[in-house]
Amino acid sequence: MIKKLLLVVIIFTTSLLAQGEALVNTEVLKRGKINPLTEFIGTVKFENSSNLASETDGLVKNIYIEVGKNVKKGDVLIKVDSLILDAQINSAIAQVNIAEVELKNAKNDYERYLVLINKKSIAQKTFDDIKLAYELAKQKLYSTKANLKQLTIQRDKKSIKAPYDGVIVSKNVNLNEWVNSGSVVAKIVNTKNIEMTFNLPLSYVDNLDKKHNYEVVLPNMTVNAQLYAAIPSGDKLTRTFPVRFKTKLYNKFIFDGAQAKVKLSKNIKTNAFIINRDAVIKRFGQNVIFVINNKSIANMIPVEVIGFDGLIVGIKASDLKEGMNVVVKGNERVFPNQAVKVLNK
Repeated sequence: MIKKLLLVVIIFTTSLLAQGEALVNTEVLKRGKINPLTEFIGTVKFENSSNLASETDGLVKNIYIEVGKNVKKGDVLIKVDSLILDAQINSAIAQVNIAEVELKNAKNDYERYLVLINKKSIAQKTFDDIKLAYELAKQKLYSTKANLKQLTIQRDKKSIKAPYDGVIVSKNVNLNEWVNSGSVVAKIVNTKNIEMTFNLPLSYVDNLDKKHNYEVVLPNMTVNAQLYAAIPSGDKLTRTFPVRFKTKLYNKFIFDGAQAKVKLSKNIKTNAFIINRDAVIKRFGQNVIFVINNKSIANMIPVEVIGFDGLIVGIKASDLKEGMNVVVKGNERVFPNQAVKVLNK
């Protein structure tokens, strides 16, 4: 009762705010046949959910996360002790510096002896020894740099980072706790990309289209989702097959396991009032149409959507009658009880 009174107040207020005639196009409401919609209940699941594991052994020295904390891709979540690696890296850097000096000297000797061998001032064996020393110096520098890179990669793996933007849902380690390579230290989920799974009869699965956007009702929100996959392995008892839809949530949040609802049709048509689907819009949280009376006044009528057929929608409501003039363009600017001017009379 309170909701009805609130709706009346809102309609009355918005009608007072509406000024002047709204310019609209209308079509005549007809009777026809449409594919009825059946509602199915499904479950929300995060598309990305990862158990984060340590790639090295060691003591946990720093923890930068808490359960429920939002993190960005690349953020350091946990650090494992790397004191021994740091010392090895310092030693490897020194080895690289030594190898660079040795290569520089070997190159100078090679270039000097190359001039001499061209003048035939030295024996070929002497030049070959200098050339070999130069080649070995180059390989030594390459080897020391590779060793330094390897150690640097190992140290990087001491920092466990977020693989994508998400929320930490579990933390499995504490400070100064020993972790082994492969030990799960935390779990992260991406709450922006979600999947919704429905178990559908085959007659409904056959009518699904990956190019079509489906309206899925979630707790406190409605989203447009696309067909992701129809799994060919079904339930032998219910003769239903799991079908997955997916969508992206930007500034909204939902819990894993939440309920999802979708309305789908199959190839069995039923009688209904039919009109261009642009006639049906959302107002005050429900589907409505605007009907123009003989005084060019727009009356708002809540309707139930029966189904769709291309650009046609099937609707029903107790106040609908065949032959009514229904707004199909410009209805987003129309308020209840507002005067309108029909452009396509």
